Amino acid sequence: MITMKRYIISRLHFWAFSLLILSSCVHHPDVPSSSTEVKSLPAIFPDYCDVTVPSNIAPLNFMLPANEYSECVARITTPDGKQQTYGSGVKVQFPESDWHDMLDVSKGSSIKVELWGKKKDQWLSFTPFEFRIAEQPIDEYVSYRLIEPSYVAWTFMEIAQRNVTSFEETQIFNNEITSNDRQKGQCVNCHSYQNYKTDNMLFHVRLSNSGTIIVNDGKISKVNLKRDYTISSGVYPSWHPTEKLVAFSTDITRQAFHTAHPNKIEVYDEASDVILYDVEKDSVSVVSNDPDLLEVYPSWSPDGKYLYYCKTVPLPEELRHLDIRSFYSKLQYNLYRRSFDLTSHQFGDEELVYDAASEDKSATLPRVSPDGRYLLFARGQYGCFHIRHSDGDVACMPLEGDDRSERDMTNLNSEGFADSYPTWSSNGHWIMCSSRRGDSNFSRIYISYFNNGKVEKAFMLPQEDPDHNAYRLKCYNRPEFMVEPVKHTVEEFSRVFDK
Repeated sequence: MITMKRYIISRLHFWAFSLLILSSCVHHPDVPSSSTEVKSLPAIFPDYCDVTVPSNIAPLNFMLPANEYSECVARITTPDGKQQTYGSGVKVQFPESDWHDMLDVSKGSSIKVELWGKKKDQWLSFTPFEFRIAEQPIDEYVSYRLIEPSYVAWTFMEIAQRNVTSFEETQIFNNEITSNDRQKGQCVNCHSYQNYKTDNMLFHVRLSNSGTIIVNDGKISKVNLKRDYTISSGVYPSWHPTEKLVAFSTDITRQAFHTAHPNKIEVYDEASDVILYDVEKDSVSVVSNDPDLLEVYPSWSPDGKYLYYCKTVPLPEELRHLDIRSFYSKLQYNLYRRSFDLTSHQFGDEELVYDAASEDKSATLPRVSPDGRYLLFARGQYGCFHIRHSDGDVACMPLEGDDRSERDMTNLNSEGFADSYPTWSSNGHWIMCSSRRGDSNFSRIYISYFNNGKVEKAFMLPQEDPDHNAYRLKCYNRPEFMVEPVKHTVEEFSRVFDK
């Protein structure tokens, strides 16, 4: 009788052999012998026409609209003159080994793409386009929360991580593993890492079994950040880049629902302050708690010498004692910072960085570039939750030099759809954001090349099946870059709830 060990080994050999056979049988279709020229770029999904991408990104698989076309053929030409064709049905999917070989020979240059599509038994040829391959790589991992597109009462929720050089996605944590018949319903959110690494990180678990999950030098613990002198436990976090310190906002957050409005949901704070948590001492100190104003979204500079955050401007006297639901659309946030002494852990005076209200705007979610030269932030007409606002965009301003004019972000932002949660890659050459472009409901990840202040056309995070981003009915929330994966498993995180 075959033993279980021998059975498993035999099955592994079978699957390895099967994968080898499959990889050697990639379909390379023939280019149509005749076609009608269409003098326009193809309407592919995702739109990867003439994008600049990292030298280590996963394959840019794409497709033609299935309701218009029945077949497609793509001919790829690399700078060394080599050509290959791909296509099956209406999809173009590159084997990972082929794709990374193409990237290796195309760094600093371009891959040419010629595409043919069959429509009503007639082949059409489109204007060729390029994949421009930057010299600079992207961080290998990103993480995000996967949530429903609108308000729901505690359905399945997870924080996931994705290797962006391949299509591997794994869970960091989910909201079901610690639930039981007595306690059901969790919100997991707000993951944060120290300097793009994962030995020091955190995320929140709310409602049942609530607490902040802290990883400190690889050791997992659950802490309660609420103190008698704070309005709530920690909410929006930012790890200091070198110290065992985390800045949080503390918030009393509410939601309101429109009956007829394109934004659908309003998310706002009734109260919010900024605090500092010392991980080693388990101590909380107040950074900013103006009793009449709201402070939120702290974010450290990469050298750890400044803490940036957002703060509302004073309201007219006649509004201050009304229910916030009657004037939420008048709340506007400016960007501030305080200096931070690395030795004494003391903060300096508040300094205005960007006066958004003077432009009748509201600015949130500040992120400083790794070289300290630029500040990314989200911006809309009002409020602090622009991923729910159709006018929400990402902005970028220099922090040094003579030219302090904002950079042109047209190539990253969408027209008439929410763009928010901007963040930098660790080398400062890639900007990532969450965007509801396309359907206004589902937020997906878009990435742009940032080259000395110039922003290139954004591209959607690639998927193995280009249909994936159409049928995955989840939103990508708070995308964060990582230079390494989270090393702990979901089960390891769950054990902290039993202590």
